[in-house]
Amino acid sequence: MEEYKVTVATGTSEYSGTNNYIYITLVGENGESEKTLLDNPGLDFCRGAVDDYKVCSPAPLGPLLLVRLEKQRYWVEDNWFCRYVIVEPPGGAAVLTFPCYRWLIGDIKVEIREGTAKKLSDDTSLLLAHRKAELQERQTIYRWCVWAPGIPKCIDAKTEADLHQDVRFDNEKRSDFERSLHYALIELSLKKLAIRFGRSWCDLDDFKRCFWKLKSPIAEYCMEHWKEDWFFGYQCLNGSNPRMIQRCKKLPKNFPVSGDMVQGSLAPRTTLEKELKDGNIYLVDYSVMDGVPPNVIRGKPQYISSPICLLYEHPDQGIIPIAIQLAQTPGLDTPIFLPKDPPLAWLLAKIWVRNSEFQVFQLLSHLLRTHLFVEVFCVATKRQLPAVHPIYKLLAPHLRYTLEINCRGRSQLVSPDGIFKRVVSTGGDGLLILSQKEYKLLTYKSLNPKLDFHLRGTTSMKNYFYRDHCLLLWDAIHSFVKGMILLYYPLDRDVAEDSELQLWIKDVVDEGFVDIPKFGLSNKLKTREELITLLSVVIFTSTAQHAATNNGQFDWCAWVPNTPCTMRHPPPTDKDAVTMEMIMDTLPDVSQTCLEMAITWHLGRPQPDAVPLGQYPEEYFTEAKAQKVIDSFRQELKEIEDHILKQNEGLELPYLFLLPSRIENSITI
Repeated sequence: MEEYKVTVATGTSEYSGTNNYIYITLVGENGESEKTLLDNPGLDFCRGAVDDYKVCSPAPLGPLLLVRLEKQRYWVEDNWFCRYVIVEPPGGAAVLTFPCYRWLIGDIKVEIREGTAKKLSDDTSLLLAHRKAELQERQTIYRWCVWAPGIPKCIDAKTEADLHQDVRFDNEKRSDFERSLHYALIELSLKKLAIRFGRSWCDLDDFKRCFWKLKSPIAEYCMEHWKEDWFFGYQCLNGSNPRMIQRCKKLPKNFPVSGDMVQGSLAPRTTLEKELKDGNIYLVDYSVMDGVPPNVIRGKPQYISSPICLLYEHPDQGIIPIAIQLAQTPGLDTPIFLPKDPPLAWLLAKIWVRNSEFQVFQLLSHLLRTHLFVEVFCVATKRQLPAVHPIYKLLAPHLRYTLEINCRGRSQLVSPDGIFKRVVSTGGDGLLILSQKEYKLLTYKSLNPKLDFHLRGTTSMKNYFYRDHCLLLWDAIHSFVKGMILLYYPLDRDVAEDSELQLWIKDVVDEGFVDIPKFGLSNKLKTREELITLLSVVIFTSTAQHAATNNGQFDWCAWVPNTPCTMRHPPPTDKDAVTMEMIMDTLPDVSQTCLEMAITWHLGRPQPDAVPLGQYPEEYFTEAKAQKVIDSFRQELKEIEDHILKQNEGLELPYLFLLPSRIENSITI
């Protein structure tokens, strides 16, 4: 008898263990071992356990191809999460690792491959049927669905309960998510009782009554400085939506700002025309908001604007706003607000810009351009790439939990009766119309940070920490992906001839990103560089870009006048008529303020089970050459971490959202 030593690892999260029967069969080129019940004295397959067993075969199996695991119910059904199986063949042959990282649910039989990544062309004929069967099963589980016309397709699941267990939150994650939401809402309820539900605030200082336990150093800094022009400009560069600002070479025709209007905001001995030529004038244009229908909350209409904001890179003050128009069409009822106007008029104009900022960053920069973009790759990867494929192994850790958080978002946040409908000025029909407008304009190039900063003309702006950190991270991610791809695709033709990869990109483009005329992503991959760039965009978006828009949302939104979720009166048409009473009646009321604080804290807080960028507790790659590339990636991320920390030493307002240790490896919140 040939005796094989087998090690089986059970998951470490709650309820990963099982008391059901677990059987194993080793499958080699020359035959199969005995079907063996894995049963040691005492308890087997406890949470976090790594158990050793012996499996016998009447004859040598030859090179091992598969490990077959079977689970059968004992008394009651008890699901089991298997991390991996290690097999040590007799005679001193190389030890083999079989990654699993999946749930065994019900009476089930699962076959897992040895961990060496293999393309279809690398595989033996004995395993081609296994690849095909795996994908056929997955394609019945993971199906495309149209959530709404004019936006990317999504997973076919009405709620997270409809998802397969393999892509669900672990129990600890699920419990924490729901507990933190309840905690935030309880504090919200206490605040509303203490302050009186539904009424307007008396004055701006009245908002301080919301700052109980839910607060942060940046939120408190924001409370002190939010009225200052330099701080408004700083947020255009390093706030929760730092991708909007662009260099202005020529003023838009619908924004009739004259040099005389802004002369007082410019440095001495210069003009607007000169600063335009020198590249020191910038624009933030919310034209995408034009025509979006506003929400109605508790029977009261809310209001939306589509502002245009002109900014100037002042040699002493940094980026500052110098002119604001609150609609896309100029006219007598659409004045251009200036810093020299009455202070309350200028303040209210900036508040309106920040209200548009809330809508755009939450729905477009955050939801559409990270969550929904990455979901397309989640679905296509599950449908078209077997677990042994190198691209599946590369992407899987960066797609963890994304399907569930997106399902929760669709059912709880942006649904017809969700939180956005209750508190956000674009809630209801508006949020879908806004997303559809942006989707028509979305381009693949704009998701590549190197191209995006160049296209927006922002490569030389000072104190643009978001840009500087993004480019460091992009280079590290691109280098990591390139190292991996060159291991498995020595030639460009290897990419073109990988039929599974071609079906994957076709699924991404023709199914996921259907009806997007300007996107610019081909449904065929021809070269390694095309593949490297695409995978870098996916990983960058699911890690760094998501962190940049998500992680600071409580910091910038907790002081609600700085980034109000809704406005209860229309934009002003007369600068001289703006009063503090008008501002207070326009800003969110007590209930809306408390809910904005609660939700942005819940969604923006650090996750207790976060896996930082570059850390891979689930080891899909088992080859030493791949592990070496991962180690190099981690070292580069450590150097970036040290650089960012040193750069921020002594800064009154640090920018730490893109510290690698604070970036999650996937979109999980």
